[in-house]
Amino acid sequence: MNYGFIKVAAAVPHVSVADCYYNIERIEGLMRKAAGKDVQVMVFPELCITSYTCLDLFGRQTLLKAAEEALVKLVNDTADLAVFTVAGLPLILGNRLINAAVAFQGGSILGVVPKTYLPNYREYQEQRWFTSSLELQEKAIRLGDNLYPLSSHLLFEDGDVSIGIEICEDLWVPVPPSSLLAMAGANIILNPSASNELIGKHRYRRSLISQQSARCIAGYVYAMAGYGESSTDLVFAGGGIIAENGYILQESERFTMEEQLVVSEIDLDNLQHERRQNVSFMKGAARLLTEETPRVPFRLPGTKRFELTRSVNPYPFVPSGEALHERCEEILAIQVAGLAKRVSHVQAKAAVIGISGGLDSTLALLVAVLAFDALKLPRRQIIGVTMPGFGTTKRTYTNALDLMKSLGITSRETGIAKAVRQHFEDIGHDPSVHDITYENSQARERTQILMDMANQEGGLVVGTGDLSELALGWATYNGDHMSMYGVNAGVPKTLVRYLVEWAAVARMDGASRATLLDIARTPISPELLPAAEDGAISQITEDLVGPYELHDFFLYQFLRFGSTPEKIAFLAQKAFEGVYDGDTIRGWLQTFFRRFFSQQYKRSCLPDGPKVGSVSLSPRGDWRMPSDASPNLWLPVEKRIL
Repeated sequence: MNYGFIKVAAAVPHVSVADCYYNIERIEGLMRKAAGKDVQVMVFPELCITSYTCLDLFGRQTLLKAAEEALVKLVNDTADLAVFTVAGLPLILGNRLINAAVAFQGGSILGVVPKTYLPNYREYQEQRWFTSSLELQEKAIRLGDNLYPLSSHLLFEDGDVSIGIEICEDLWVPVPPSSLLAMAGANIILNPSASNELIGKHRYRRSLISQQSARCIAGYVYAMAGYGESSTDLVFAGGGIIAENGYILQESERFTMEEQLVVSEIDLDNLQHERRQNVSFMKGAARLLTEETPRVPFRLPGTKRFELTRSVNPYPFVPSGEALHERCEEILAIQVAGLAKRVSHVQAKAAVIGISGGLDSTLALLVAVLAFDALKLPRRQIIGVTMPGFGTTKRTYTNALDLMKSLGITSRETGIAKAVRQHFEDIGHDPSVHDITYENSQARERTQILMDMANQEGGLVVGTGDLSELALGWATYNGDHMSMYGVNAGVPKTLVRYLVEWAAVARMDGASRATLLDIARTPISPELLPAAEDGAISQITEDLVGPYELHDFFLYQFLRFGSTPEKIAFLAQKAFEGVYDGDTIRGWLQTFFRRFFSQQYKRSCLPDGPKVGSVSLSPRGDWRMPSDASPNLWLPVEKRIL
């Protein structure tokens, strides 16, 4: 496989009602088109070899015989194609008729899956012609001179690839067959469907596909009947949908008279990782899987030149459009609820926050203001402390003061330069040497001031460090690393700016809004080194540890999906195409892993703070790791630590 991806397709051919030979010509054409795109697995609509709308013609021997002959011809005519294909037709099984999906590949039929739930209400009358799989005893079906496996629970497998099939209505019942197939091992579900159009039906159908792919933690490929089906009483709009674990990866236009081939890639590595992490996934399997699941081996075709067609979001923590506003509102609500509970529980008389004029401390202050508002506590009980040091610039200092004033909190100022110089003298450090001692002494002095002020006021120190800083260890141990409650611990750096901007517009008045928007445009810096001659910030964090947009991408892929360095680099090149070249991405990826492993000891004693998303580094919940684990397996051989 290519970094764990399987290329799949949903195909919607033109059909002619009851004209089996015309229909297989259209099917073969789309199969060859799919093979040219390196598709490995594909599905066609329900009963596509005859068409779905044959009605009582399904009871005519002429049609049934032609359908089986057409299937055999299609299989033989596509013997040169390795793509695993599923197509539908009616098949005779002794004295009964089944609505069947047939899997075939490279000139061979692999197995037959009968439909389980036959709709027989409103416009549907499938029980008039077909028999449900629940009423079948047969384990094989004869097609031509050969017997083939027959079961509604067939799994087609090649290594980690496991394909299950359910047909149209099967998806719409409370416990779809795909739920059991997934528990038996299926990680790709194919659904050949008909499904006519009604007002509002597509929205519901789309949500079913998305939700079932999430429940099954699987890829879901859905193809529904389209142009050419009878419009005597119903209209079939056609279309294909490809989903993965709750997300729609690709879907086609409906109500088109063109044939359709919807192609995307299912990430099996991510799906398998999710299943292993979710220990509830297999609960009850022994009780629910009462029969042994028949498994049919097949060979997944290779690809000539793998190309990832699905989009890769360079900002996985930051949704787009209206979803971003919803995300910001929800995250702030979680942060506010967490801090409010802590303040009320410890009966704090004040909240003390170091205000630098940067993004993180600004977000922490906004959370505190909203929490105190929710608790109906006066804002003056929030004490914002600005602590100018050797690198403080006029812009950040002014913004800090303006913001505290406009929000109506208590503002204090305690310069640290004098105390830090005394400390340098005490420990014999040359203040002209701007090394780690020079920087960390300032951070620890600031933390000491905040802690002592909190003691004075009977309050607690609200931490400002974010998730990205925790991942990289970009915090001074027992300095800004420490607080009494870290409200930003679950928020990645790439999202902090959007939260501040959203709060500025949605929650704050005009006086605060202008300051907040300027803070959002300020370069990220700890301001621990002296400013430039023109007063500008001289120490830009991203120049030192790398772009946070890359590190957040790396963090998401590594923690959320357990991806390998090779796969992360591959995805990053796709996501940041035209922004960073491969060498730059791989260089910062090595920095990420080196820092992530070496800085675990800071995360092992992390202050309490609310989890807000699917990625968290709390040692009490999502991430427990030895502080002395080796990073070597995640680094190139020449970069490994000896």
